[in-house]
Amino acid sequence: MTNTRQYGWDIDGNDLFPDFLASFFPQDDSSQPNPFNHWFDQNTSHDQFLQWERFIDKAKGALLGLALGDALGTTLEFKPKDSYELITDLVGGGIFHLQAGQWTDDTSMALCLADSLLAQQKHDGEAQLNRYVDWARNGVNSSTGQCFDIGNTIRSALNHFLKTGDVIANTSAENCAGNGSLMRLAPISIFYSPLKNVPLDTVLEKAKQSSETTHSNQVAIEACQIMAWLLYQIFDGEESKAALYNGLAKAFHSLSSEMSEVVQGSFLKKSRDEIFAFGYVVKSLEAALWCFAHSDNFEQGALLAANLGDDADTTAAIYGQLAGAFYGAEQLPQIWLDKLFIAHKIESVAEQLASMVSSGL
Repeated sequence: MTNTRQYGWDIDGNDLFPDFLASFFPQDDSSQPNPFNHWFDQNTSHDQFLQWERFIDKAKGALLGLALGDALGTTLEFKPKDSYELITDLVGGGIFHLQAGQWTDDTSMALCLADSLLAQQKHDGEAQLNRYVDWARNGVNSSTGQCFDIGNTIRSALNHFLKTGDVIANTSAENCAGNGSLMRLAPISIFYSPLKNVPLDTVLEKAKQSSETTHSNQVAIEACQIMAWLLYQIFDGEESKAALYNGLAKAFHSLSSEMSEVVQGSFLKKSRDEIFAFGYVVKSLEAALWCFAHSDNFEQGALLAANLGDDADTTAAIYGQLAGAFYGAEQLPQIWLDKLFIAHKIESVAEQLASMVSSGL
């Protein structure tokens, strides 16, 4: 096993390896190749180009939205629902005393997953776990320079990996159905997108494999596959929330009973009093979908998610990757993006994930 620091950033937001990003995004040098050129030729239609532009915007929206939700929700993380004054802005603070715009483990793990995909040019469970180990030990891809807010299930999975080399975690027990693999999923869906002609079944399998590295519980896997299905439809051009809900109800048939209720639209019928942002992945997914269904823009839904308290940062991060993809990066609140830690680098990672051709499935 390897444990390298090929990518990532330090606490000040500086590239550990600046030449890597520069190679993908050359500045002011028309002689350098454009990283997107391999997608286009003289036969590319205007509609195809616009479709690609929309996908890039939605890919950036998914990853930036995840980070924004995480940073927004950290203020009320671990606080029981409605035991606090509701927040209306990205203000930081919380149990970890973060600055406005700093994010927690949700975004750190998403960036580690992204790094592994870019380095291997495909999903590789060992590479994914090595990135998590580097984060846990060295604080790589942390907004503070140190690992913090790591969940017990993830800690157990990393210890299991270091002892055995097994890329499937020993976390299949019922009490391991946490939201730790769902919160970081977006890079998988961006990398294995329909615009690269990746079949939906392949994306769902990759979502499963990505989850299994830390969360091998079947319900946790189901949640990741449901989110992967939603993101696939959005990246493929679906612009109707109602169509997403209707399609979701028809797409999954062999789910656990609680998860089945979610895909059948439980979140559409419940009031806020019936929604809870607990760490149990069924509740997290239901809460994120409820916020998505009961809002008209990214900011409104993100505040709904964060103000649920409890596991507020993760609920808002799950919402953020879905809503960010749906609305696109251009519709994210600029005042929040201006505060978001290394926002421009998160945006660059999303573009890289979107543009890279997989070396294999």
